[in-house]
Amino acid sequence: MTSAELSRLAEGLGIDAIGAAPIAAYEGTERHIAERRARGLFADLKFTVAKPEVSCHPETLLPGARTVVSAALCYYAEAPEQPAGTGRLPRYAWTHAYAELREKLDALGRALGGEYRVLVDENDHVDREAAARAGVGFYGKNTLLITRRHGSWVVLGTLVTEAELEPSAPLRTDCGECRLCIDACPTSALNEPGVLDANRCLSYWTQSREPVPVEYRAALEDRVYGCDICQDVCPWNRGVEKRRAAPPAPEAEPFVSLVDWLEATDDALRERYDRLYVPRNDSRYLRRNALIAAGNAGGDVERRAVAPYGDSDDPLLREHARWALARLQERGA
Repeated sequence: MTSAELSRLAEGLGIDAIGAAPIAAYEGTERHIAERRARGLFADLKFTVAKPEVSCHPETLLPGARTVVSAALCYYAEAPEQPAGTGRLPRYAWTHAYAELREKLDALGRALGGEYRVLVDENDHVDREAAARAGVGFYGKNTLLITRRHGSWVVLGTLVTEAELEPSAPLRTDCGECRLCIDACPTSALNEPGVLDANRCLSYWTQSREPVPVEYRAALEDRVYGCDICQDVCPWNRGVEKRRAAPPAPEAEPFVSLVDWLEATDDALRERYDRLYVPRNDSRYLRRNALIAAGNAGGDVERRAVAPYGDSDDPLLREHARWALARLQERGA
């Protein structure tokens, strides 16, 4: 199958960008993971950096595999006006974008025929490296994969297949002299272009098991999960709303009620937000994030929801609640 034929097939399935590369180990990526781990840049991140001997070796993921197909699905949607008393989610978490891409790649695998394996948001494969090799996009200085048409507003997935496909040409472009993402990051997590220091990353801390460092809490503002700052300022992401044909999904959830996150049952939070990575699937980490957002952006209603946590038996929630109450007082909210 030629690259043009693969593109037409992907377009029919609703995939926004597609490319293919011969199956081979990601030796450079494996080396970079080892170097950055030695420098402590991953903090306690797991995901694809936990076992590079697996995630950087697609040739081991499927016996007889010949090709790695990389796909991107744009999830961008315009943000509506934010209601009072809410916290922000990153755009990729507004819907089940990964689940949608997984279904499309499964359909692609069936269309290509033969044995295949779909990998979407899994620890066993470094999707960004596959996408860069297959010409789907290039690495930005913010470490994200940037596509020509939809910038970095995409989720990535991979199809490892025994089908033999024409390789796609890598994109011959980069960020040039631009450093907007580096300058915009409030915690200097991107001071080394193309290298993320997770110890300073706001998105990392919303997913960490540890208390959020006090010096980063105000910078989180009303974010309860993730962070889009380095994407919001990226020039490659400008105008995507004009190029994105699909309207926002009706189930999209840009904002969440802070009071709801603080008062809902653990089971309810786990069920409703199973699309989010939460350490140990423990909703206390979502509550921790809601406490910080309430301190930064809440008012009297949120204060009443925060107050009981000030005497909580849970030391993590108690400490964050007391910080939030002090922050509310400081703001005069």
